[in-house]
Amino acid sequence: MERHSLTKGKDEADSGGMGKKYYIAGNWKMHKTRAEAAALAKELVQALKDGKHKYLIAPSFTLLETAAPLVKGTNIRLGAQNCAPEEQGAHTGEVSVLQLKELGVQTIILGHSERRHNYKEDDALINKKVHLALKHGFEVILCVGELLEEREAGKAEAVCERQTTEGLKGVAATELDRIVIAYEPVWAIGTGKTATPEDADSIHACIRKVFGKLYGAAAAEKLIIQYGGSVKADNVVALMAKENIDGALVGGAALKAETFVPIAKF
Repeated sequence: MERHSLTKGKDEADSGGMGKKYYIAGNWKMHKTRAEAAALAKELVQALKDGKHKYLIAPSFTLLETAAPLVKGTNIRLGAQNCAPEEQGAHTGEVSVLQLKELGVQTIILGHSERRHNYKEDDALINKKVHLALKHGFEVILCVGELLEEREAGKAEAVCERQTTEGLKGVAATELDRIVIAYEPVWAIGTGKTATPEDADSIHACIRKVFGKLYGAAAAEKLIIQYGGSVKADNVVALMAKENIDGALVGGAALKAETFVPIAKF
């Protein structure tokens, strides 16, 4: 599928694609104390205030109230790493979309591979969360991606097609402006391994094709697909130069300003 042919030529790719606005998100996972979170948020607000792209940080639930006032009114969105599938009730240990909204959260990451594989969240549960988040006005970053054994068995595209289709089941076309997909090959998360830019772009193209089948070519063209999987300053330019890669969901490198800012301002 030809994309960005009018806006993303060779010169632009060589210069880091600055004519295109990318979406760079930092997933802090289960790291940071409140003091550490405040310090990092302040550093990022200062460092990225003149950044050309779209930015997000997703701290742990306990850090959201600390980070919220620091990023409010800046060009950094506040994200949560998950949410409960219900609005409220007897759900010990869960956090509701209503509670997240009250804190100023704008985006919720759903279906992250660690939720799928470590905590056994299936497509149906993730889909339920997607609908609940959209109902309450959140942007959703829906994560999809294959395990190493699935890739080696030639099933990478099939896995991503299933997770995309099932994750978006019942989502209306009117809600698509709040949907972002993040492709994260599970074998490349926190391992230091990275899909080659060509491998990543191939799966991104597959996801875009699936999205096009569901919602049409125009919607597929507009869809932002982030890449997540050991993104670093030394590989971000090559990844972002690819036609179907529209941003990054960054894990380990998001935990320090000196490693995240070069990615965010590539």
